[in-house]
Amino acid sequence: QVQLVESGGGLVQTGESLTLSCLASGSLGGVDIRGWYRQAPGKEREFIAWTKLHWDLSTYSDSIKGRFTISIDNSKNTHYRQMTNMKPEDTGVHYCNPRREYGGSTMEEYWGQGTQVTVSR
Repeated sequence: QVQLVESGGGLVQTGESLTLSCLASGSLGGVDIRGWYRQAPGKEREFIAWTKLHWDLSTYSDSIKGRFTISIDNSKNTHYRQMTNMKPEDTGVHYCNPRREYGGSTMEEYWGQGTQVTVSR
């Protein structure tokens, strides 16, 4: 059974930086995508970014492109999201989402409990 623990959220001011962590306990095995989502107050959860292990392939939403970076430390079973030049619209609960896909379908996925990020003006 895989459990995820997210950390690193908090209150920052516009333009500041923050790094979120997602620690997985248990083996993620063939789960080769590390994703991140955000849910702003009163809105649905939205895609932020993902990276695919072993392929050096990443995708970022337009809203965060150039400001956020995903990195992975396999030795610690942890992946990170570095956020720079943060904006008030980055405010929300941020979730990590490791998953495995095949043929365009999600075959296995896990969600963290979320960590609150608040960006003040």
